[in-house]
Amino acid sequence: MKLIIIKENEAGQRLDKFLAKYMDKAPKSFFYKMLRKKNITLNKKKAAGNERLKTGDEICLFLSDNTIENFSGKCVYTESLEKAPVSGLEIVYEDDHILLINKPAGLLSQKARPKDVSLVEQLISYLLESGQLKEEDLRSFRPGICSRLDRNTSGLVAAGKSFPGLQAMNELIRTHTVGKFYRCIVSGVIKNGQKIEGWLIKDKKSNQVTVYEKEQKDCLFIQTEYLPLKTIFVEDKKYTYLEVHLITGRSHQIRAHLASIGHPLVGDAKYGDPRTNRYFFQHFKLQHQLLHAYRLEFPSLEGCLKPLSNRQFTADLPTIFTEIVGG
Repeated sequence: MKLIIIKENEAGQRLDKFLAKYMDKAPKSFFYKMLRKKNITLNKKKAAGNERLKTGDEICLFLSDNTIENFSGKCVYTESLEKAPVSGLEIVYEDDHILLINKPAGLLSQKARPKDVSLVEQLISYLLESGQLKEEDLRSFRPGICSRLDRNTSGLVAAGKSFPGLQAMNELIRTHTVGKFYRCIVSGVIKNGQKIEGWLIKDKKSNQVTVYEKEQKDCLFIQTEYLPLKTIFVEDKKYTYLEVHLITGRSHQIRAHLASIGHPLVGDAKYGDPRTNRYFFQHFKLQHQLLHAYRLEFPSLEGCLKPLSNRQFTADLPTIFTEIVGG
């Protein structure tokens, strides 16, 4: 018999979902059969599987150690997780439930292939190394990020280190309740701030989006607000340093929306100007778009996110960014 006592990170989820994580190789039918036979009980009583778990709940598995082991995936790290450099994790803010991390350009937010090393792997490695998480905990809960950035976009990423924190932050971002502000450098001169609207559609095969002025079939409505901060002179050409308020938050929204009005991001290989990108590569060794998730603004909050209530956080600009802005 194995006794599992539910911790805060595991509370809030359904019993059957918890079991599916704990023994991830077992078919769903196995759990329901064991629940019916009372080989799996919740607080010493028969359970259906749809119960919401609370901190302190007791799950008893009246199963052999071999059965549990055979149905459980390894809770040790894969090769990519072991390579995650904890020292490279720049934490802007941390409490019992949430981390805000300044992600460098070039790092995936989440891995696309099994051997990729992403921000998620760095996050989990940090929590393990600091003693805030045990490998056994990974059977039933995996910390994760709540807001993704493109690989070549730098800046603030919110992550949940507890189940309540992950749930609450995901909901905050889903409802666009948190203010997300970016810094970027675009071609041309923009003199006045403006809120622009459009309709965006993504081609999944090319991983590229198109922005239209008027509504099209299967398009998503987008809103982007920008404020010029500085006109930048590089050789004989002018560029604008912008702060962008991402209101709706669709895939590639800032990059594609600004390109659609004639102001593509410097360094953007997908939506930018090739000649401009070549120039900045030759003179600044720039190999990615100059886009940085600079600031997060939180509203009045309660519950596990209360420490973030009415606060704002910023992430330092990358060195190459400041070199160009100050040039």
